[in-house]
Amino acid sequence: MASPHPSLPQRALVLFSGGQDSTTCLAWALSRYEKVETIGFDYGQRHAIELEVRPTLLQKIRGFSADWHNKLGEDHMVDLSLISKISDTALTRDVAISMQENGLPNTFVPGRNLLFMTVAATVAYRRGLDVLIGGMCETDFSGYPDCRDDTMKALQVALNLGMATNLKVETPLMWIDKAATWRLAQQLGGQQLVDVIRADTHTCYLGQRGALHDWGYGCGTCPACDLRARGYRQFIDAA
Repeated sequence: MASPHPSLPQRALVLFSGGQDSTTCLAWALSRYEKVETIGFDYGQRHAIELEVRPTLLQKIRGFSADWHNKLGEDHMVDLSLISKISDTALTRDVAISMQENGLPNTFVPGRNLLFMTVAATVAYRRGLDVLIGGMCETDFSGYPDCRDDTMKALQVALNLGMATNLKVETPLMWIDKAATWRLAQQLGGQQLVDVIRADTHTCYLGQRGALHDWGYGCGTCPACDLRARGYRQFIDAA
């Protein structure tokens, strides 16, 4: 059956890292769009374990329902190792996580999300996709300027001007905290999705997957683990 709104965006490309936020965004996209593809980036990240969990996650997401299985299309993996060659951060070097003089943590990778979105837009252009979906958030975040709503809105304008397209940039987590992100996952995929996110996604900046905590795997002390664990506790306490 043809879409009753053929002019509306129907085909999405999700920036899918293998983490909690991008997995929630993938479920969000599958609940809204008729065709969904995913894209991941190997940028020499210290926590490259996230790339290893992606295939299992995609397989499990496909198994949630026949509808999601039919909607979920091709996965694209792009080598952006140049980022690690031109940056000096705690996510691309084996150094301690700390604050910098400019007020940003040294886990901030300058230009990363800008480049991710530009490359994703290029792939979307080739694939005939009209929505880019990312897990950027400025409610519960580490202060990264490329996660701000203003940045994403400006980037949408720049991409469409530069490519003569009408791409829409969606950031479904922009104004919700981590507790609400857990809650959104539950609303989209029930306890099954919460369990998959807990056990199969990866967020820890240090790439540790030792003991399974109640909120998932990780060192438990880095900023990413702290946000995830605190959000999970708030989510459980409010249940």
